[in-house]
Amino acid sequence: MTGPLLQIEDLRTVFRTSGGDVAAVDGVSLDVVRGRTLGIVGESGCGKSVLSLSIMRLVAHPGRIASGRVLLEGRDLAGLSNAEMRGVRGKDIGMIFQEPMTSLNPVHTVGFQITEGIRAHEPHVGKAELRERGIAALARVRIPSPERRFDEYPHQLSGGMRQRVMIAMALACSPKLLIADEPTTALDVTVQAQILDLLRDLQAETGMAIILITHDLGVIAEMADDVAVMYAGRVVERTSARDLFEDPQHPYTLGLLGSIPRLDEDRERLLAITGAVPPPFALPPGCRFAPRCPFAIEACRAEIPALRAIGAGHEAACLRAPVEEALA
Repeated sequence: MTGPLLQIEDLRTVFRTSGGDVAAVDGVSLDVVRGRTLGIVGESGCGKSVLSLSIMRLVAHPGRIASGRVLLEGRDLAGLSNAEMRGVRGKDIGMIFQEPMTSLNPVHTVGFQITEGIRAHEPHVGKAELRERGIAALARVRIPSPERRFDEYPHQLSGGMRQRVMIAMALACSPKLLIADEPTTALDVTVQAQILDLLRDLQAETGMAIILITHDLGVIAEMADDVAVMYAGRVVERTSARDLFEDPQHPYTLGLLGSIPRLDEDRERLLAITGAVPPPFALPPGCRFAPRCPFAIEACRAEIPALRAIGAGHEAACLRAPVEEALA
C-alpha cells in the first residue's frame, strides 16, 4: 500500500474537570510512514504520552477524544467500538509502556504475559505452540536462556531484561506499528544503547513503523527519521531529524538543543529555558510558549500560530520564524 501507515488529523483529547474540559492534546496532526521512526519530543507535561494513549484508545475516564481522526491504513480508530479496538491493539499496533518495573503484572509469569496477545488474537493456537512462540519472542529480543526465563516472574529479572520482555510482548503478534513511550527511562546508558540497537534491528527485520516518545534528544538523534516537537498539547515544529538538528526553526526547539552539553563548545553554563510548561487549565493567550520565549513580540500574545512551511518538509508554529530573521 502507498501513503502513510498512520494519519493523525486534528486530534483533540480533553479531560473533564470541575472548571470544564481541558485539552491535553489540542489539534495534533501527524503522519507515520511505513518502515520509518517518528520521534515525538518535548518536556514532561507536553502531551506526548496522552497522544500515544489516544492512538491506542486507552485514555482513562474522565479523559476522552473530543474530535479528530486517527487513521490506520484509512480505518478511523477513533470511531471503532471497544470490541473492534481490542482487535487492533497488539495485532496491528503494539505499545511499550513507560516504567517496565510497574507495567508487568507481578503475579503472572513472563511467558504468560508475552503470550497473552497471541491467545487474544489467535485463540486456535495450542499450549505447546504458545510456549514455543513465547520462547522464540524472548530469544528474538536477545534474552539469555529464554526457556528458563519464560517461567520466571518479573521480580526475578533485571530492569533491562524487563524492558526486553515489554518489547517482546509488544511484538508478539508482529504489529505494523510500534509505539515506544520512553523505552529507555530509568535504564543505565549501556542498557539504553542495547535497547535502542535492538529496536533498530527489529525494525530493519520486520519493516514496522515506530513512534518513539522521549524527552531525550540524544535518543531522537540516534533513532528518529522524522521528528515532531510538542509543547503544551500542540505540535510546534515538524521536520526530518537531520533538519531539526541542523536548522531548528522554533524557539522552543532552540532552547531544548541549547540545553545539551557539546564536546565541540567551551561554555561555562548551558542555556536554559526559563519557567515551566503551563498546565492545560491555565494556558496563556496567543502562543503558548510566548511567556518563556526570548524572541516574543506583542503579536505572539494575540494569536495562536499555526504550523506553516519554513522550508521543504519543515514546518514551525512561530510568527517569528525563520529563526535567522528573529535573530537579525
